[in-house]
Formats: sequence, C-alpha cells, structure tokens
Amino acid sequence: MITIRQFVFNLFATNTYVVSDETNKCVIIDAGCYTKDEENEIIDYIKDNKLEPVALLNTHCHVDHVCGVAFLKQKYNIDFYANNTDNYILEQVVNSAITYGMQIEQPPKIDKMLNDGDTFNFGNTEFKICLVPGHTKGSIAYYCEKEKIIFSGDVLFDGSIGRTDLDGGNLEVLLDSIKENLFKLPEDTEVLSGHGGPTRIGKEINSNPFLLDNVL
Repeated sequence: MITIRQFVFNLFATNTYVVSDETNKCVIIDAGCYTKDEENEIIDYIKDNKLEPVALLNTHCHVDHVCGVAFLKQKYNIDFYANNTDNYILEQVVNSAITYGMQIEQPPKIDKMLNDGDTFNFGNTEFKICLVPGHTKGSIAYYCEKEKIIFSGDVLFDGSIGRTDLDGGNLEVLLDSIKENLFKLPEDTEVLSGHGGPTRIGKEINSNPFLLDNVL
C-alpha cells in the first residue's frame, strides 16, 4: 500500500507529492519547493518518516513543477525522470522564472526518459506511464493500477483542464489525451492533479464542463 503526502509549494500553489510504500522507498513527483522553508518542509517529512528517496518524477517541466529539482537531486543524489519532449521547456525555464519574479537554479537535464507504455518501479510499487500531451508536448501521467490512483499533472483537474495557451499547448490534443488515455481508466480511479484537490475519473466524465460535449 502506498502513502501519499501532498505539499503545496511556490506562488503557483503547485502540488508536490511524496509517494512511499512499506519498503520506505519513496519518489518525489513534481518537485515544486522554492523557498528555504519549503525545502526544509519536504526534507523534514522525508527524514521524520525514515524514507529513502529513489527518484524525482515529473509530469512536465514548467517552472512551478521543476523549481525544486536541482536542490533535491543534489540533496539525495537521485535521477530525474520526465519525457524528453519537454527538454525545450527546461532550456528556457530560468528565463521563464524571471518573468514571474522568481530566481531559480537551472534544473539538471533529464537523466532518464519515460515514454507512453513504460513502467516505473520502486519498492513494491509500479507506475504505468501515460503520455498525455496538450498542456505541454511531453506531459505524462503516473498511473498506479493497484491503488487506482493517477497523478495527472496539469492535464486534468477537479472540474477543469490544463491551460493550453503556453508554448506547446494545444486544446484539441489535450482533449484527445484526456478522452483516450484518462477516461478509459476505471471510473473510481482517484486523480491527483498538479494544482487543487483530488477528483475521480467518473466524476470528470459526468460533470467536467470542458469535456461533457467531447466524451466519446
């Protein structure tokens, strides 16, 4: 069984998740810690629960989701996983941060690429990788079939969808990603998004105003 600790970090209120299981191994999804207090908060949680971080997993590489990657990679000497299609965002992310009044260290290059259909394993836990472009070209989601949980990044939210007005965004592609990759999951699958609270696939199929006229 997995344990999930949600943190809300930086001026974008980005959800960072520490996911662990009974082996005490853990992964950090979308490391958005920005201030020293936020860095200490996640470090203290990992230390207090005697967890062993094994990977940094990203759903995509916008600044609010990667601003803690350099710090945590150096702290724990762990690999950074994402889809390489988002490399173009990483290359521009320091300048992007400046436009929002943020100063961040250049995130490291992606160590290991995750593609659609891949699996990622840690401890006794397996994530299936779903490519869900539309918010960015390389957006991916992490699906734990055993626990019926998916970490959707900024693709699907409670009653909403990810924005598509940034570089690499495409509304038609985003809607197709949700319909073809997320709405085919069991309706009781819990959706843990990059911002805001949790939802479930069935709820979004039946009530998401952006998708009611688009569901197959």
